[in-house]
Amino acid sequence: MRSNYCGELNETFVGQQVELCGWVHRRRDHGGVIFLDIRDREGLAQVVFDPDTVEAFGLAETVRNEFVVKVTGLVRPRPEGTSNSGLGTGAIEVLGKQLEILNAAATPPFQLDEHASVGEDIRLRYRYVDLRRPEMTERLRFRSKVTNTVRNFFDDNGFIDVETPLLTKATPEGARDYLVPSRTHPNRFFALPQSPQLFKQILMAAGMDRYYQIAKCFRDEDLRADRQPEFTQIDVETSFMDEEQIMTTMEGMISGVFKKHLGVDLGKFPRMPFSEAMNRYGSDKPDLRIDLELVDIADLMKDVDFKVFSGPANDAESRDAVGWVDLSGGTRLSRVDASDSEEPIGGEHITQHLAVAWLKDKERHQRLRK
Repeated sequence: MRSNYCGELNETFVGQQVELCGWVHRRRDHGGVIFLDIRDREGLAQVVFDPDTVEAFGLAETVRNEFVVKVTGLVRPRPEGTSNSGLGTGAIEVLGKQLEILNAAATPPFQLDEHASVGEDIRLRYRYVDLRRPEMTERLRFRSKVTNTVRNFFDDNGFIDVETPLLTKATPEGARDYLVPSRTHPNRFFALPQSPQLFKQILMAAGMDRYYQIAKCFRDEDLRADRQPEFTQIDVETSFMDEEQIMTTMEGMISGVFKKHLGVDLGKFPRMPFSEAMNRYGSDKPDLRIDLELVDIADLMKDVDFKVFSGPANDAESRDAVGWVDLSGGTRLSRVDASDSEEPIGGEHITQHLAVAWLKDKERHQRLRK
């Protein structure tokens, strides 16, 4: 039905007849001349209808935002002084000769350029409208490109893409399974996989050697900042590869994605042993952009009355440590972290200099705080 996407048109198309299909992004009536901005996934194109084309002009008067239309017209340069440098097709316009309304549309629940003023519940209810916004379309395209790059990388490195089952038996993992009742086996249930763990181990035992999958996973748990009930992960399993080879492969994949799609050269990846990360930052995934390192002050805490400090300081075999984070140099904590740091300890509030009993056992830390 179409000869070109709207966003593909430029000055090289001048003089050519094109057929465009898309949504009416905006309609403007300027004293007898009607302008329609037609939008598709590649961008916008301005179409002009003159009264000379009676039938097309009459239809153009009836269309409104988000109507789906087909336009046949002639590409021409925009009149001098009317070019739009902010638009990829801003140097040309299409003189409309024929117009076909493929689908009329009710008034949209919100304007695409005013989405921020409506609630997220409205945007999700009308998700098909929200996804028409250029930034949303670009995110889907970007994800598709990244996925393609990841697949090409693993294919080039001898990995095999295997699609594993989604309906399986419940297995003990880190969260609750989503259960699917079986129609043919009453009172029996399938489980949706939290990860393809068992299947990829079977593949390794079968001699597949190197496996990867862009895998859909499910975990029946509450929403958290870093976890959703349904998520997608790059799942990899290998045989006969040592630690260095695995890390080098993953670094190559990540570096390739950043270089190709963001133009960012990550360079050599820093590596830090687990023990060093815990001793310096108290976390196995430290954010190196934040210049807050723990300083061991166990020798200063041995004689204090507060047992949370003195206990680990005097126990040479303790898994816990007493650390000091210096905030005097202007580094600031978030409001939540700052409020946590101001809990009374021995009748005093610790603000500028924060001394904490950095408990590596998180559960014990939570019990102590309660």
